[in-house]
Amino acid sequence: MKTTDTPPADTTGERPPVAKTAPPAAPREKTTGRTLNVFSHGFLILWAFMVAMPLLWAVMTSFKTDKEIFSSPWSLPETLHFDNWSRAWTSANMSDYFLNTIIVVGFSLLGTMLLGSMAAYVLARFEFPGNRFIYFLFIGGMSFPIILALVPLFYVMQNLSLLNTLPGLILVYIGYSLPFTVFFMTSFFRTLPTSVAEAAFVDGASHTRTFFQVMLPMAKPGLISITIFNFLGQWNQYLLPTVLNTEPENKVLTQGLVQLAVSQGYKGDWSGLFAGLVMAMLPVLAAYIVFQRQVVQGLTAGALK
Repeated sequence: MKTTDTPPADTTGERPPVAKTAPPAAPREKTTGRTLNVFSHGFLILWAFMVAMPLLWAVMTSFKTDKEIFSSPWSLPETLHFDNWSRAWTSANMSDYFLNTIIVVGFSLLGTMLLGSMAAYVLARFEFPGNRFIYFLFIGGMSFPIILALVPLFYVMQNLSLLNTLPGLILVYIGYSLPFTVFFMTSFFRTLPTSVAEAAFVDGASHTRTFFQVMLPMAKPGLISITIFNFLGQWNQYLLPTVLNTEPENKVLTQGLVQLAVSQGYKGDWSGLFAGLVMAMLPVLAAYIVFQRQVVQGLTAGALK
């Protein structure tokens, strides 16, 4: 009878080592994923180039002479002509237009954010008859073309003796920006926790104090985001001041740039025009660069919560 050899018993009591198996190989990256990644990065680089190049070209052109602008538009200036900026600031009255724009946009932003945040807080936190109706009225204001309101708005401002005045333009800017501000801030206030406001009421805080000292600081990311958007829209506004603000001493930057472009007919001051254009562009770029992180946080806060 045939017997099989068996391994000797382990007298030490230890188990024989188990053979280790090799870990599974990491899956290879899919070709489609690499292609999509390369395509998206290439598109972003192309988009950044298309956005940055006109800005850089405008800054470079603002230091050239009129002859250099037409003879070598893509080359660097031989010498930096800072007199273009001084000429645009003084001779073209850009300093006056700049001051008027700061006054109008500053007060209109203050009024828009104060009234818009208060209205949005009430619509988001309190239930009362007509709540949804008022909310949808603001939504309807976003879809109403401003060009259809120019003629009646002109006569309303004329009857109120606010035509061709900076206070009148400030009120129009506030009314123009309120619908989107209320829509944005209402959605943002709805994402904030109600327990904090209830705790403030328990401690004896009034509605006004709760709003200004508790809820408004919590809504800071949304406030910064909508302030930047309103600043961009009001700073670059041209249609409303052209119709409602025709006095030369009250004109804003957009009107001043157009006047600078057509002041000398076909022989315009192109170097001064580009200098004035860069002057009008720098505050907008500076505001976005400084607050870009807060803008992104404000846009994503509602989704993250």
